[in-house]
Formats: sequence, C-alpha cells, structure tokens
Amino acid sequence: MHLDMDAFFAAIEQLDNPEYRGKPVVVGADPQGGKGRGVVSTASYEARTYGIHSALPISQAYRLCPHAIFVRGRIQRYVELSRKIIEIIKNYSPVVEQISIDEAFVDISGSLRLLGSAKEIAVKLKADILQQTGLKASVGIAPNKFIAKIASDLEKPDGLTICEQGHEKAFLAPLPIRKLWGVGARTEERLQKLGIHTIGDIAAFDVKKLTEKLGVWGFGLWKLANGIDNRKIGTQHKRKSISEERTFNEDVADYTTVEKTLFKIADELSRTMRRKALKGRTITLKLRLEGFDTFTRSKKLTDYVQDADSLRAVVVGMFRQFPINERKVRLVGIAVSQLNTLGGEQLPLFENTPANNKELEKLLDELKQRFGEKVIMRGSFMKKK
Repeated sequence: MHLDMDAFFAAIEQLDNPEYRGKPVVVGADPQGGKGRGVVSTASYEARTYGIHSALPISQAYRLCPHAIFVRGRIQRYVELSRKIIEIIKNYSPVVEQISIDEAFVDISGSLRLLGSAKEIAVKLKADILQQTGLKASVGIAPNKFIAKIASDLEKPDGLTICEQGHEKAFLAPLPIRKLWGVGARTEERLQKLGIHTIGDIAAFDVKKLTEKLGVWGFGLWKLANGIDNRKIGTQHKRKSISEERTFNEDVADYTTVEKTLFKIADELSRTMRRKALKGRTITLKLRLEGFDTFTRSKKLTDYVQDADSLRAVVVGMFRQFPINERKVRLVGIAVSQLNTLGGEQLPLFENTPANNKELEKLLDELKQRFGEKVIMRGSFMKKK
C-alpha cells in the first residue's frame, strides 16, 4: 500500500482555519503582490484549478490567482500531524516506510487474515485518519511499490485504486510515460521520437534497442513498464542528503554578495549537520540565475566533512568556475550527500581541519544554543556601516 495525504500542508491550513475551506490556499513564500521570490510548497485543490502547483514560482502563482489565500508554512504543525498519521497506520501494520512528511509505503500482506481484504484495510485506514485528524488521504494498493505509488495518484483527492496481482502490465499500459519515475519533459521528448507515448509502448519496445538508446537507465524504465519492482519496504529510513538554500529579494549582480551568502548557508548547514551528527562526502552547489535557469555542480571529496570552512571552500570554488557570463543570481543553495554518521566513516590519515576550528565551531554552537542566534556572529556576516 502507498498512502499519500491530499494537498497536505494546504489541507492542514484549511483544517485549522475554517474560513479558508473551499477557497484557493497556497502555502509557500510571500508573493509580495506578485514580486515574491520563492516558490509554492503546496496548493489546495481549489488553487490547482487555476494552474497552481508545487515548485511554481510564487510570483506566477499570484498572477494566476491573485485572490488566493497565501500563507507561510508551519512545519512544526505539519510534523505533529504527520507523526499522528504514522501512528494510525501502524495500527494496521508494523511494516511502514515513511518516504516524506506526507506519504508512506505499508506492507499489509501480514494483516490480511486479521483485518480483512486489502480494500477493507484501506477503507478503514482512510476513515480512521479522517476521523482522528480531519484530513483525507489517497491510497494505492498493488503487488509492488512502484505500481502502488502510481495507483495512489490516479484518483486524487480521497482516492482508492487497486491493481490486482497478475494485472500489472495491463494496469500500466494506457498510462502516459510521464508517470514513470525519472521521466521529465526532456526524456519524454526523446521517448516520443522513438514512437513511445505510453508505458505500454515502453513495455513492448525492444529492450536491447532501448538500452542502446538510453543506456542502463533504459533497461530500468523497461523493467518498471513491465511492472517489475522487487524492492522491499524498508522500515529503517536512511537520510540521503541535507541542504539549505536562499532566494534573493532581487536578482544579484554583485558576486561578492553571492559568495558571502554561500558562506552563511555553509555556516548554518554545518551547524545543522553537527546537531544531527552527520558528515558527507559529496557537496553540491545549486544556482538559479535570472530567467529561472537552474544549474547544479557537485564535487566528491576523499573525506567526510561537516565544518563550514570546508563547505564554503568547495562551493565558492565551484561558483567561481561556473560560466555565469555576467548574469544575475536569483537563488543559491548547498546540498551535502553521501551522508554518514560521525564515527561510521573511514577516518582520514591526516586531519585537514585544524583543532582550533573545531573548538571554535563547538563554542559558537553552545553560545547560540544557550543565548540565542544573535548573541554572536562571524565578522564577515556583519553589514558595513
């Protein structure tokens, strides 16, 4: 079973604010009268009728529906209800893999004899969630994770879709290729040039030719199109990456300001990694330029790092090498992946980070934790007077 909450953030805002119900609600950045710089996090189904969707620039969302209710997210409230929903799910099966704040896979094969058919379990679960939280969920049931996730999206909101065992290929065949994981606009265009328009077309395509055209990934698409997905539900979710980003109020042409912002992001991300006891080896720079063109650049290190100086040095180096061609910068971000816990990684033979830097970062963390964020800051972050 794949359970996906319907318009989760927006639905919670409508739940907590009765006056929002039945109206277009957009959770995300401040639109600032159409001049806002961020993106949409979640839109209610009323807002979606205007073409508003997740990751849409908030300024564009405002132009599409200026009378919508725009609210900033309340992540603590969302996490609170997410945890409650997971506890409700565990009444039906202990084998739960939460893959985001608003969706989870559930292995219900061991619950059938006790609780009834898969459909009966889904109906009861949806009813329990609605009764105990006031929120609606959509459910997909299938022999494997891939098809279950597709099924949960087909009849939203408040949907329930079942693919019976043995009918996987027939279930997938008429669906558009964009339903396949990893198929975006460019891949769709490449596949259409091969005469492929539906998942069934991929399933029937010669696998050798598809692999020649798309490489190993082509073979993966062919397997999914044929309903083959042998992944098991993992109850221990391992975090794969951690990131921070900033959207400037106005597009920035001063690259010194961009580099200083990258240092601030590196400093905050470093503190978060220390708090969560994480280190990483691959560092990614995210750049969004004027015109909304977005680029990423990554570098894999030999050692696991978490200190701000290492993060800053890598991303600033990548930024200076990027062919920006005097274009203004709209957004910058840093992501760290290939994560490992402290002590789980191979220790370096020679320590690159001076001991006094570690002591300094530890002291900064303690001061800010005890006395607040503004008690102390790096001199380079201070505004010039």
